[in-house]
Amino acid sequence: MKIDNRLQKLRQRLAEEEIEAIFISQPENRYYLSGFDGSAGFLLIASQDTVLATDFRYLEQAKKQAPDYEIFQISGDIVNWFPGLVAELNLTRLGFEAKHITFAMYRQLTDILNKAQSQLKLIPTDRLVESLRAIKEPEEIEFITKAVEISDSAIEYIDGIIHTGMSEKEVAWEIEKFMRENGSEPIPFDIIVASGTNSALPHAKPTLRTIHSGEPVIIDIGARIGGYSSDLSRTICPGAPDDTFNKIYDTVLGAQLAVLSIISEGMTGEEADSLARVVIEQAGYSEAFGHGLGHGIGLAPHEQPRLGPNSPENIADGMVFTVEPGIYLSGWGGVRIEDVVVMESGKIRVISKARK
Repeated sequence: MKIDNRLQKLRQRLAEEEIEAIFISQPENRYYLSGFDGSAGFLLIASQDTVLATDFRYLEQAKKQAPDYEIFQISGDIVNWFPGLVAELNLTRLGFEAKHITFAMYRQLTDILNKAQSQLKLIPTDRLVESLRAIKEPEEIEFITKAVEISDSAIEYIDGIIHTGMSEKEVAWEIEKFMRENGSEPIPFDIIVASGTNSALPHAKPTLRTIHSGEPVIIDIGARIGGYSSDLSRTICPGAPDDTFNKIYDTVLGAQLAVLSIISEGMTGEEADSLARVVIEQAGYSEAFGHGLGHGIGLAPHEQPRLGPNSPENIADGMVFTVEPGIYLSGWGGVRIEDVVVMESGKIRVISKARK
């Protein structure tokens, strides 16, 4: 990990915001900036200081994973240790992650500072670290690629054994077992296996429903390597697909291929989304594509950038994201096709390889 480069970029952002230091509580951001992956801890990053605050359980781990950080031991409630954490830095403006700190914790921190008659002001920040994470380093893309290879293989595996009479839960377990046995860390999100009418639910949970011939089955899976996720969706049809399935599948695939051939650096997430939406609307399914075209992927299965309506963020080189148009019809089912792509030299490179 290039921790020093990441810290330098963050400190530049803090200077632009006129913030002296930032209190990091979001787990993926904490890992991104320190390499520490324990389940409890906070970072305090100032212009010269880097402090990792964690409890007794993780002290040795923190020393090994974040050797350049000062380790600050915490115990009990935040009221017991937060004043000591910030006391020696003489700060007046401390940023915090507004989308991760709860209102209850914010109020608690404010009360602590008020009782201490501190001059320190808490400044909400919005996605400062997440915006850095959106541009992936080569090492990060390599981890994502390895995770994608596992999910690609899992789709090929399940495509060879799935049959009518299997339940959605059976299929989901076969996939998860395969990915874990082939090197995946704990999977980044619950596997989706949705058959028949259940596939009209974009985020359906696997049930005991058995799969029947000639119906759509949406499978949405992700593996994880080095902390980095993949995200892959395929829609299969055991048995003989009917005309409705073929029409909807071809529409979704056509929408995805249109995006992959046209999208370029500098385009906004909304513009990319509209490329797929036009194809689906022209086929008469404008009301059946109810989610965005895609999302960034990395340490979290959903992160920046966002590709969807009202998404003004520009797509830039180094961004890794999904392209996943879908059509969902209540009472019939749905089709979604999703691949992981990376923007390189102004153009899309598709990372996932599973057969469509």
